Amino acid sequence: MNADDLCFAPATQLAPMIRARQLSPVELMDAVLARIEALEPKVNAFATLTADAARDAAKAAEAALAKRAPVGPLHGLPVTIKDLTVTAGIPTERGSHITKGQIPDTDAPFVTRMKQAGAIVLGKTTTSEFGWTGVSRSPLTGITSNPWKLGYNAGASSAGAGAAAAAGYGPLHQGSDGAGSIRMPSHFCGIFGLKPTFGRIPNWPVPNNDLSSHMGPMCRTVGDAALMLKVAAGPHPWDHTSLESPPADYPGRLGEGARGLRIAFSPDLGHARVDPEVAALVRSAAEAFETLGCTVEEVKTPFGADGAQVVRDMWSAHEQQYARYLPEFESRMDPGLVACIRYGEGKTTDDYLSSRLAKLAFVEKVHRFMDQWDLLLTPAVSVAAFPAERLIPEHWPQHDWDWISWAEFSWPFNFSGNPAASVPCGFTEAGLPVGLQIVGRRFDDLGVLQAAAAFEQVRPWAQRRPQI
Repeated sequence: MNADDLCFAPATQLAPMIRARQLSPVELMDAVLARIEALEPKVNAFATLTADAARDAAKAAEAALAKRAPVGPLHGLPVTIKDLTVTAGIPTERGSHITKGQIPDTDAPFVTRMKQAGAIVLGKTTTSEFGWTGVSRSPLTGITSNPWKLGYNAGASSAGAGAAAAAGYGPLHQGSDGAGSIRMPSHFCGIFGLKPTFGRIPNWPVPNNDLSSHMGPMCRTVGDAALMLKVAAGPHPWDHTSLESPPADYPGRLGEGARGLRIAFSPDLGHARVDPEVAALVRSAAEAFETLGCTVEEVKTPFGADGAQVVRDMWSAHEQQYARYLPEFESRMDPGLVACIRYGEGKTTDDYLSSRLAKLAFVEKVHRFMDQWDLLLTPAVSVAAFPAERLIPEHWPQHDWDWISWAEFSWPFNFSGNPAASVPCGFTEAGLPVGLQIVGRRFDDLGVLQAAAAFEQVRPWAQRRPQI
């Protein structure tokens, strides 16, 4: 296996090779770091690259194998951590000049679990300022490019993770998702991303956004995501919202297929505008589930349009937590974030509670609908990648902060907490990836993974590599 093949190889292939001492963790790390160092000026997926520490950890991993010491399921595998997630001894700057230079002294539980499983942290991937937006740029780190077309949007606050996965910076990448920030970069970058059921992976510090943020894996294959989820999932005392149940055997049960499932397909959730090329690719992908032995029915959803204004009001309300920084930092903040904060100024507690009441009614509609179906299929995002300097595609109605207008398919399932994934389902004529969203009933992360794995078998994508 040559160096490039190592960089793109899945963890499910690399991990057993390392355990059998057929592959050195040092050889793997050297290949990945060489690729990062060659491409990073173009892609800009890292806020902080900890190359020296990663090399040292790879040498320690190799020494442990030589001593035949017990090793974890991710032993010697590189992993990236999003720069919203707390890491001990590594800057956590959140894409903002406001928090530039902050170095925590504690790892988030997700990071601890990755390390305990033997994974080696490569560094921190880029994020939009405080994760507020759907485009891959921040005032602190600039533009993160889509590997399929440099200068184009890599998507949302986990854009660095999505770009890193697509560019071949190793197999495992962590994202977080408050309104689509795992699924949107996965769609734009042509990888697989899973937003698990809310609470499946502990999230600490618990975000102050009304229980909308989820952590999850972003990988080139479904199998790698299943492996990563098994390691990361399970309750943790620091996150009072984390689910009590231990993780299922996601990797071991991945191949059980999707035969017999009743699947709903909604091309627009009753209100969302979708570009024609995206719509056609997603419809074709939905039809492919019939060849897997599923029943697929195009439906009208009883939710969607009635939550559109709610998410905008609540999004701007939650961004008010950054309003106190405006007097000092406004000129160095993302202008769209500033506009979003300004939109929420003057809103009252009654306004917020009214929005929250509407949100709870919306969530009930989602769950009542999902009671009738095993899965729901939709587009992951309404558009393919567009220039990253833009907040909204040029051919869409313009707004000073409302990027949600082209991302109406993701936030409903942050509200409801359902597991939802973006699966690559094709490319536009311009060669840009498109994702199919697979939504499951709450707690059925395994079902979403199994359906995605079955689709991966009939519509494989991981063999495609961007030419950077």
